[in-house]
Amino acid sequence: MNWDFAYLILTGLPWTLVVTLGAFAIGLVLGMPLCAMHVSKNLVLHYLAIAIIIFLRSIPPIVWLFLLFFGLGSGIISIGAIPAAIIALGLVTAANMAEIYRGALNSIHKGQWEAITALGLPRFSSFIDVIMPQLFRVTLPSAASYLIGLLKDSAIASTVGVMDIAFLANFVARKSFDGLAPFAFAGLLYILISIPIALIARVTDARLRQKVAQ
Repeated sequence: MNWDFAYLILTGLPWTLVVTLGAFAIGLVLGMPLCAMHVSKNLVLHYLAIAIIIFLRSIPPIVWLFLLFFGLGSGIISIGAIPAAIIALGLVTAANMAEIYRGALNSIHKGQWEAITALGLPRFSSFIDVIMPQLFRVTLPSAASYLIGLLKDSAIASTVGVMDIAFLANFVARKSFDGLAPFAFAGLLYILISIPIALIARVTDARLRQKVAQ
């Protein structure tokens, strides 16, 4: 594989990041209300959240992608390849992030909530100042691990024509009749993206732990 082909595969990096980060952003946002419903004392909201989470997680991301792009996008409304990939992965991410948020909430001792109530502190501001930093610290490792997994899952976007790393690696392999070098280079790119994510998560987690300990 020559440098021209390597550069061509490299041009898919921005689209890989767009799909990954776009889906992760959707998951971060939609996961919050799903988590709130899940931990709600309202049984209707509670069981509705459970049903939604199971439904979203039970269907493979590639099936969601095909449902949106080939199903919904071809008949009801027009959905481009990139939006379809972001939405499909974002829906699955939302369900998983809701569970990550719920696990983080359960790790907060209920005595802290009782102390906030007993002291008569404003509940919302206390949540932001006291509970939220702890939730962020607990959530960070799992969220970072999921983000790395989502980066790899973003390769399914290539099946609907998104010109990401996987799509261009496949194109180069067909063009050059060499399947090893293009996909090895693509794998190297995924590794090089994953390493900074893991390092940033570790450094941030260590700093947050120091702040909590002080």
